[in-house]
Amino acid sequence: MADAPIPGGLRVAFAGTPEFAAVALQALLDARFEVPLVLSQPDRPAGRGMKLQASPVKQLAVAHGLAVAQPRSLRLDGKFPDEAQASREALLAARPDVLVVAAYGLILPQWVLDLPRLGCLNIHGSILPRWRGAAPIHRAIEAGDTETGITIMQMDEGLDTGDMLLIERLPIAAADTTATLHDKLATLGGRMIVEALELAACGGFHPVKQPEAGVTYAHKIEKAESQIRWSDDAAQIARRLRAFDPFPGGVAQLDSEPLKVWRAEVVDTDGVRGEPGRVLAVSVDGPVVACGSGSVRLTELQRAGGKRLPAAAFLQARPLQVGESLG
Repeated sequence: MADAPIPGGLRVAFAGTPEFAAVALQALLDARFEVPLVLSQPDRPAGRGMKLQASPVKQLAVAHGLAVAQPRSLRLDGKFPDEAQASREALLAARPDVLVVAAYGLILPQWVLDLPRLGCLNIHGSILPRWRGAAPIHRAIEAGDTETGITIMQMDEGLDTGDMLLIERLPIAAADTTATLHDKLATLGGRMIVEALELAACGGFHPVKQPEAGVTYAHKIEKAESQIRWSDDAAQIARRLRAFDPFPGGVAQLDSEPLKVWRAEVVDTDGVRGEPGRVLAVSVDGPVVACGSGSVRLTELQRAGGKRLPAAAFLQARPLQVGESLG
């Protein structure tokens, strides 16, 4: 006999786009929630051939035979009113009890927030109100936070300002990059949204308003931020490289060409100093580069058109000399 839906029988529409959201959708499917409709961003050009590629959420939805809508906007008075109206009709037909949202990428107008009887629940990758906005994982690492987590939030018209329903904290390890922390948080978010919906099915929510103190905003990561500022503190540079892995990485200059720097560690140079961006020492462990305060050893690098390499392999192909500038 086939598995029946979980007790409570909620109809759960889902809105999300990247892998973070796909993990949550898979968790809902594994928990046997009924998902009558999935919203995801339109297919985008990707890869060397720049062919249209479906989002991870759409790929998962299609693989499970779920209905998918991909409007460019949900605003009925916006640039794409026909797509918004079609999505509204699809949502009305789906009759969702709740809409789960995870890294969707579109602003939800009030009509969407009001449509499900239980409203819209967002899986947010921080402990709100810290790091509201688009890039909470990156900004937490960049800022040197020692912990983050997942907040399940009741959405309102503000930017991540709604009442908090569930919170779970997660330590940020010293070696965590955005890639590794993303995966931990995605798994945690998937587990927590299932828990939240089970609570919703039995009326067990206890919404808590976000505190006014401690609000910070995680602004979108811009490619221009990848340029390494050697005048910064060594620890700040090392954190930023972890925060910008896998995108956009750190960029230095070598022989007038861009040099990607993926990993660095703070080192003690026993008082040896130099102009920020200058190579102070070279070993198989990697070149040591002077910063505005302190120094870093570069442990993973990539030349233009090449592959990411450990420092030892990189230096075999392109040795660096003491005194060279990476600025």
